[in-house]
Amino acid sequence: MEIGMNLPVMAPGLDRDTFLKWCERIDAGFFASIAAGERISFYNPDMTAALSAAAALTKRVKIVSGVFVPMLHHPVMLAKQLATIDVLSGGRFVAGLGVGGREQDYQSVDAPLGHRLTRLAKSVETMRSVWRGEPVVDGALPVGPAPVQEGGPKLLAGSLMVESIEAASRWADGLCGFSFGPSAAEMNLQFEASRRAWKERGRPTPWLGTGFWYALGPKAREQLDAYLDRYLNFMAPVARESVKQICMVTTPQALKDAVQQAKDAGADDVLLVPTTSDPDDVHRVTDILG
Repeated sequence: MEIGMNLPVMAPGLDRDTFLKWCERIDAGFFASIAAGERISFYNPDMTAALSAAAALTKRVKIVSGVFVPMLHHPVMLAKQLATIDVLSGGRFVAGLGVGGREQDYQSVDAPLGHRLTRLAKSVETMRSVWRGEPVVDGALPVGPAPVQEGGPKLLAGSLMVESIEAASRWADGLCGFSFGPSAAEMNLQFEASRRAWKERGRPTPWLGTGFWYALGPKAREQLDAYLDRYLNFMAPVARESVKQICMVTTPQALKDAVQQAKDAGADDVLLVPTTSDPDDVHRVTDILG
């Protein structure tokens, strides 16, 4: 099982120097991938820019989007941006795509909320057409650049629920899920739904990925709670407290146990999501897992 690390794009204190250190240390370590997520109405940097920078600053690790929400973008422009990341990374890019769970992000860019699973599939169809070099406008040149990976990057579905996993089996190469606890039962549910859906469609065995939040150090619990209060600001206070109660990775042993849970569930990879921008966190995780 591969282990990847998210950049701390959702944590406060991320600046140029900090970003450079995270990329350098992740690429130099045992990690298989470096990832970042997308939000609109939040303090995080733009994910396209962040992943492009990570692609240029690293040489070894996969570059993973976890995840783009295509309905917040024009699909042709998004295809161009993702192909650019693939070029800058030398073909190391893996595109996680999903419908997102925050209505505020849709509202921020005047994107409609309805029929999201159907629209996601149509966006993927358009992007793959662009990556095949098919002109978008009659008589015009194709939209470039051409991705390094033939046909475009591997596409993973950022799906958590069975319905969206089943819908994603039409277009995705696998799953980039998430588990809040993390929970073995939650991972098993997502992975079994994926295996079943891909098999029913006669498709190759899907790539199975998951991820979870973690915090380390003497004030780990306080760090994780502060992060979740900030990140889950769109939730009602009661719901936010419920999530905080089930997020338990705040010790070295809990981190080891969570990674082992993912491995036992059959995960192909697990993405660790830091709750601090301190680049020394990369060394802390390496000392525990590396």
